[in-house]
Amino acid sequence: VQLVESGGGLVQAGGSLRVSCAASGFTFDDYGYGWFRQAPGKEREGVSYISTRDGSTYYADSVKGRFTVSSDNAKNTVSLQMNSLKPEDTAVYYCAADRGRLRSTNWYIDARYDYWGQGTQVTVSS
Repeated sequence: VQLVESGGGLVQAGGSLRVSCAASGFTFDDYGYGWFRQAPGKEREGVSYISTRDGSTYYADSVKGRFTVSSDNAKNTVSLQMNSLKPEDTAVYYCAADRGRLRSTNWYIDARYDYWGQGTQVTVSS
């Protein structure tokens, strides 16, 4: 089982970045996928979630209207398009997989997830 993130990097405030997560070793369609981030000295927080079963998506209030999560079932890939980036978006971004059971009330709880990627650094300069 593997989740591998890619696409992180350095961008100026107001810019855009797309991070992706390639899944392997399990049936992609059986799982839902969350994006989390952790900034230095802060706790890990949920950013977004997508259900591959019904396409439901959820977002943290801090990223609503700026970030968009999507999945490509043919490529076993989940992506997070990040627009209008702010310095406070700087963090290591992780993708995680759960068995498709999460909903709006619990998608942001990291203990609910079964698998995690290694993370990719996103740095937004002011």
